[in-house]
Amino acid sequence: MARMAILPAHITPDRWLAQIFASQVAMRGGVVKRKIRYVERLVGRDVFVAAAARRGFQVVENHRHFVIFCNGKPIRRVR
Repeated sequence: MARMAILPAHITPDRWLAQIFASQVAMRGGVVKRKIRYVERLVGRDVFVAAAARRGFQVVENHRHFVIFCNGKPIRRVR
């Protein structure tokens, strides 16, 4: 079993969420990707998804990543 890295004390769930959603990409309405296991370990899946939803963002899950669309535009699967 792999050991989880110890997180620095300055990284709190609230601070991490604030940084993700205040990034330049997010502020421009872009797309952000994060590993699911990292999100679950740091803030929890439900908290993360709820924080994105409060901002009107959509989150999709693919393989090992969450992909966050930092805008309210529709998502259409092309293939």
